[in-house]
Amino acid sequence: MPQTVQRDMTKDIVSGIAITTFIVAVSMYIPILGFFCALFIPLPILFYRSKLGRKTGVIIPVFTVIVMVIMFGRITIDMLIFVELLFIGFMLSEFIELNLSIEKTVLYTCGTVVISGFLGLIFYSNVYSIGLYALVSEYIAKNLEITISLYKNMGMPEENIHMISNSLDHIQYVLVRIIPALFIASTVFVTWASLLLAKPIFRAKALFYPEFGQLNLWKAPEPLVWGVIGCGLLLFLPVNALKMIGLNGILVFLTIYFFQGIAIVSFYFEKKRFPRVLRFFLYSLIALQQVLLFLIVTLGFFDMWLNLRKLETDRDET
Repeated sequence: MPQTVQRDMTKDIVSGIAITTFIVAVSMYIPILGFFCALFIPLPILFYRSKLGRKTGVIIPVFTVIVMVIMFGRITIDMLIFVELLFIGFMLSEFIELNLSIEKTVLYTCGTVVISGFLGLIFYSNVYSIGLYALVSEYIAKNLEITISLYKNMGMPEENIHMISNSLDHIQYVLVRIIPALFIASTVFVTWASLLLAKPIFRAKALFYPEFGQLNLWKAPEPLVWGVIGCGLLLFLPVNALKMIGLNGILVFLTIYFFQGIAIVSFYFEKKRFPRVLRFFLYSLIALQQVLLFLIVTLGFFDMWLNLRKLETDRDET
């Protein structure tokens, strides 16, 4: 290998480790900003894995994990979450190379990450001799306490903090039982976001990026609606275990229909030629307002019947 190529490759490896480690550090030590920064953790792994190849690209996540072990001092659940984010970037690059459809790329990536995350959690619980339920319950309780402290520091009214504190046991009970759906939904969201963010970067650096087509025309497969109906019916059954299965299923399906709703919004933003600044403001508003999030999900779900983008009509005209 020519010396210049070797030098450039070494430079890319060092840059990849430095960038990824920096994002991880910010995610660890800065509470609110860190949450949003964590969404970008897969991106440098995805980029450098695609640029350098599998054998060289794997060096970056491996060294980042070593740095995380040093930073955390030991293996923790938080560290496992960061490792899964690194894994999303690496697996996305693997499936992008196969030039699959957008659905298969996201599904296969999320499938491997969710399964590996579940196995990693089992391994962690065995190493520290803690039951899986107790491990998850303890982790959620700890994070709820951190959240209360954060609210206090932000100056939230005392009566609101008191009300939340009195409801912590109930909140913890629900969160423990919907943690599978939260994990799957967050994995799907981060995977989708990484794909969208990677596109302009890959094009600018002349890296291969699949032709997924216009994503603002994307529709969820129609049979999924029966999954929503089935999970909804489970919520009315008198068996708590079935209710929780239904609730977890509903949350995952609603995440999928959220993406369809966002595709509809993006379609009309583009059709009406909204300025970029206005689009950014409206997308930020959607992210911060729960009512708007629910509206977007509703748009996505009912689009199957309403055909809000008139897709068949547009195709006929074309």
